[in-house]
Amino acid sequence: MLKVLIVEDEDIIRKGLAYTMDWMSMGCVIVGEASNGKEGIEKILEFEPNIVLVDIMMPYIDGMEMIRRTIDKVPYKSVILTSYAEFSYAQEAIGLKVSDYLLKPVDQDELRKVIARISSEIEKDQEVEKLYEKSNMGMNMAQFYTSASNESPYITQMLMITEQRFAEKISIESIASELGVSASYLSRKFKNTTGLTYLDFLNKYRVQQAIKLLQQGKYKIYEVSDMTGFTDYKHFNAVFKRYTNLSPSDFMR
Repeated sequence: MLKVLIVEDEDIIRKGLAYTMDWMSMGCVIVGEASNGKEGIEKILEFEPNIVLVDIMMPYIDGMEMIRRTIDKVPYKSVILTSYAEFSYAQEAIGLKVSDYLLKPVDQDELRKVIARISSEIEKDQEVEKLYEKSNMGMNMAQFYTSASNESPYITQMLMITEQRFAEKISIESIASELGVSASYLSRKFKNTTGLTYLDFLNKYRVQQAIKLLQQGKYKIYEVSDMTGFTDYKHFNAVFKRYTNLSPSDFMR
């Protein structure tokens, strides 16, 4: 069940939304109500809702400021409810990545459609997060840099080169040549420091970046393949599936 918080200073509207909508049928539950932006901030931090319905014009702190103060602390989707249709509000809402903007009195059918769309977005976000965590196994970059600083400056340089040039054609041999050491020495040091072979590390890092690009929905799969250093499309598909159990096309769907 997705958690919904309603922040609205007009009691009749707030109670109407909370008790006349069949939230259970939409896969949602009302976790709280707030009558102003200040109280809204407190409830957001307390309940960590998935969706927040919020009025713009409220006492103490308005809806936009409430979102601005909390959106980086709790990853919720916001829907603006307001009687004010001025474009300036819509512009500010876009800047705060508000999911939708509905005028009061709220049409229940329209709100249902909005909730259905947002629920789908949240489900996709959760799937992406699971995939990212799966591909992120053993990929704690901060920890790798700490280990490298205690082990070898060459490994620190390898990590930096990978982060900066993962989209290029790089390998343990090319990096070893660039650093002026043997590939076998570098390979052994890297495995001792990270617990991974360099190829496994490079592939995982590239898959991480591919997931981020695919999530944006702006690029074709073959473009993401090229952008992340997989010049062979079939190889990209095979490596992506190895770490996520999904092909890139299945991920996009």
